[in-house]
This record gives sequence, structure tokens and C-alpha cells, in this order.
Amino acid sequence: MFSNRTPGDLRVNRLAQAVARQRQNGRPIVDLTESNPTRAGFDYPPDLLAPLADARGLSYQPHPFGLPDARAAVAADYARRGFDVAPERIVLTASTSEAYSLLFKLLCDPGDEVLVPRPSYPLFEHLTRLDGVAAQPYNLEYHGAWSIDFEGVERALTPRTRAVLIVSPNNPTGSFVSEAELDRLARICAARDIAVIADEVFADYELVPGAAQAAGRVLDRGDALAFSFGGLSKSAGLPQVKLGWMAVAGPPAVVERALGRLELVCDTYLSVATPVQVGAAELIERGAAVRAQIQARVAANYRQLTIQALTAPACSVLRAEGGWYGVLQVPTLGPEEDVVVNLVEDEGLLTHPGYFFDFPRESYLVVSLLVPEAAFAEAAQTLFRHFDD
Repeated sequence: MFSNRTPGDLRVNRLAQAVARQRQNGRPIVDLTESNPTRAGFDYPPDLLAPLADARGLSYQPHPFGLPDARAAVAADYARRGFDVAPERIVLTASTSEAYSLLFKLLCDPGDEVLVPRPSYPLFEHLTRLDGVAAQPYNLEYHGAWSIDFEGVERALTPRTRAVLIVSPNNPTGSFVSEAELDRLARICAARDIAVIADEVFADYELVPGAAQAAGRVLDRGDALAFSFGGLSKSAGLPQVKLGWMAVAGPPAVVERALGRLELVCDTYLSVATPVQVGAAELIERGAAVRAQIQARVAANYRQLTIQALTAPACSVLRAEGGWYGVLQVPTLGPEEDVVVNLVEDEGLLTHPGYFFDFPRESYLVVSLLVPEAAFAEAAQTLFRHFDD
């Protein structure tokens, strides 16, 4: 009755079961997996969403790529980060997930392939499967810093490869794609008519000063067709507002053809609500105050994590350059699932196991840096003491 695009096994995993038992028994849990900034104790101006009540939102004037004023506001936000992008090359979406889906429809026939980084965001498996696309992994390697395994990229390419996905900074490794890496990747893709899709939603959040400026810039490419993703969910800490975007770069003739086809795809759905488009400029501008709070906290928590790791020689914090997450390598005391379940039951700490993000081996833990600083410092101390003991 049901398609194979949805998984057949929807059973709750052991970690979720352990969390449910803790909460049913009234035991506190410190959630070190928190990814929702609206639940992380930031100071949101109470009238921040007032632009959504603008009377212009009562008039429906659909445009496949979004209202011109909203696209101009996004172009101005790219300019803040040093990119010169014409509003005509910007496409509004309801989310980054939708942006992926639109591009899979644009670039891929059923059964075609896209290359996805490993480790990385676990949503790729679902996004590709729901669009009838096959995800083929390529590895990120860690040798004191993360880098792309280009031999693995070359092995993964087939005649059905339509795009290579990069996440910069990566979730959860926090690694930016370097300029040299992007040059090499773009040459590979341009020679094979393969697009580069760059998820840059965490680009505002540096953990190493200057890392974003030194990273590769897909919107400067003139050789390969390239797409850059952003959105209010991360840049302004407003996931509930549902406004994302993509910007397009590459050879002008190819970009023109891509936009022509993408306009038909977007016109079929028209998913972005008018009120958020009308309020986009003000939301982007005022969201900077929330972004500054997030930036300060994730940087402080990352410093705290690296300092506290010195008290537990058996553990290490992998180098990250940006984003909202920290990755720990911990002693292999058993399967990762046992490790994270024991942390919940013994310490009241909820962390992500590395296998959620497709780390190639054990034992890794992924922790959110969004947690309020005092609670994070105490949780990190408990976490390292657990393994030191």
C-alpha cells in the first residue's frame, strides 16, 4: 500500500526509550542535543514578529521566486557577508529542506544520484529518498582538521551523478570547505556537468575567528553551476518563521537555463507565505540581535568544552571552525548506543551518538553548543567525569 520512499521500520530507538523512561520517572535531563534556538533561553524582542502583521500581507500577488522586495533583502544580507548577488538570482523557499527538494526535482530523474558528505546531517537520507534520488556518500577525513577525501569523491561519481552536496560549516563537524577544496571540487563538477549544492546555513557562526572569510565561496564560481542555501532558521534563530532561500551562480548561460526550469518548479508549489515575504527585510535586520547572542554563546561553550576536555585525558574535542555543535571522541566502553543510553540513565545527560551522523567508526558524541552557558559548563564537567571515572 505504501511507497518505499518512507521507511518500513518506524520503531523508537533505545535512546528515545531511555529518555522517555527518565521523564516518566520525573528524573531531570540536560538536553545536549538541543537544536531549537527558541527553546535555548535567548532574549527575543517581544515584537520581533510584528512585521508579519503588515497589512500588505492581506494581498496575494504570487511570484515563483518570491516577492522582489524580499529577494532584495536577501541580496542585502548576502552583501553583509561580502557576496555580490543579484536579487534575480535568489529564490525564496519555505525551508532549507524544501530547497533541497526543489533542486532534486530540477537536477535529477528518479534513480539519479547525488553525493553527500559523511559524517553529516542525517536528514539527507530522508530528503533524497522522498524525491526518489540515491544518496552516495563521500568521506570527510580528520587529521587534526577535517578535509574532503577527493579519492572517495572520484570513486563515488557515476554517469548518474547530478550534484555534489557540501555543508559549510558542516553539521556536526564544524568544518568549512576550504578555497582549495572548492576549486578542486568545482573543476571535477564542471567537467561532468554536475552541480554543486552548498548548504551554508551555519556560516554566520564562527568558532575560529576568520574561518568563514577563509572558506571557499560557491557564489564566486563561474565554472560550475552552484547553489548556496541560507535562511532565517539559523541566521536569525527563527525556525518557526519558515523562510529560507537559495542563490544561484555559475556560467551565465547555464544559470539562465537553471532559473527558467526552476521557475516552473517553484510556480507549481508557491509555498512561501506572503506575510513572511513582506516582513523579510525587517526580520533579517532585527534578527541580527538574536544572531549576536547565538554567536557569543556557541563560541563560549566551545571554549568551555575544549578547556574541560583537558581534565579527561581519555577524551578529546575534535577541531571545529563554525556551527552549533561540538564533537567529542570518547573511550570505547561499548557500542555507542550503550554509551549514550548509559549517559541518560546514569548522569541525566542526553547526547547524540556519532552513528546518527554516519561517523565511520566509534566512539563519538555530538553535543549542542546552544545550551545556556552555566548549564553547559556543569553538563560538560559531568560528561568528562563520567569517562574519567
